[in-house]
Amino acid sequence: MRVLVACEYSGTVRDAFIRAGHYAASCDLLPSDSPLGDHYQGDVTNILDHGWDLMIAHPPCTYLCSSGLHWNKRRPERARQTEEALDFVRLLLGAPIPRICLENPIGCISTRILPPDQIVQPWQYGHDASKATCLWLVGLPLLQPTNVLPGGKTARRANQTASGQNKLPPSADRWKIRSETYSGIADAMAQQWSNV
Repeated sequence: MRVLVACEYSGTVRDAFIRAGHYAASCDLLPSDSPLGDHYQGDVTNILDHGWDLMIAHPPCTYLCSSGLHWNKRRPERARQTEEALDFVRLLLGAPIPRICLENPIGCISTRILPPDQIVQPWQYGHDASKATCLWLVGLPLLQPTNVLPGGKTARRANQTASGQNKLPPSADRWKIRSETYSGIADAMAQQWSNV
């Protein structure tokens, strides 16, 4: 397959599909952190019509996730940026690609566009971490858990504080670290969606 991984700088998902035997390219405004595969540094809208069989899209969540939406009432420019982010999500979901997975944290995509097809957690794919991730699927089956860790949803995970918040301290690149896809989820996508 020809696989486009949109809005990915890390190469995690792209490289999982390459290891599974596909041609995969990532695209982001940032350079890629991984030299393994092709990376288009620029606007993904320039390459959406390049004959892709599958797109995994990770649109930036800054103005979409629930944790930041409370700022929209205090800062009107953020409300405008949320609308622009929602337009970008609509554009990605409507891309001329037969199979699409759009992922994002819990946020306003669910209420403003459509509910996700499923919500996955890293602990379902072998990582001692909690990070609810919504998946909107076009032409793809639900992603099946591959390595569910004990404790399920009630367990306190290694990346959580006692109150359940993410314990990654504030830093200039916190957003970048938090946005990376867990490798177990990326591998599951590559393995399970390779034969669709």
